[in-house]
Amino acid sequence: MSSMTLNVRITGPLGDFVAANVGAAGRYENVSEYVRDLIRMDMARVEQQAFERLKAELGAAFAAPDDSYSPLSASDVITRNQGRRSA
Repeated sequence: MSSMTLNVRITGPLGDFVAANVGAAGRYENVSEYVRDLIRMDMARVEQQAFERLKAELGAAFAAPDDSYSPLSASDVITRNQGRRSA
């Protein structure tokens, strides 16, 4: 697990927005807590996008007619995938 220290200068409307969300009147006790929560939300968004792409690919595969599939052996799959790596 890595550790990182960030120094970020936020001014103007962004600084005002952060200030409104931190401290006694805000949801977060400090800016670090706020930033960690934003990063967690962004991670969840990226994971959700990947899941939605996978669902779309699986949906398309299951919607394809049965005659569009052809049987492949394990060696066929390995050969096909090796060709993709070199491309």
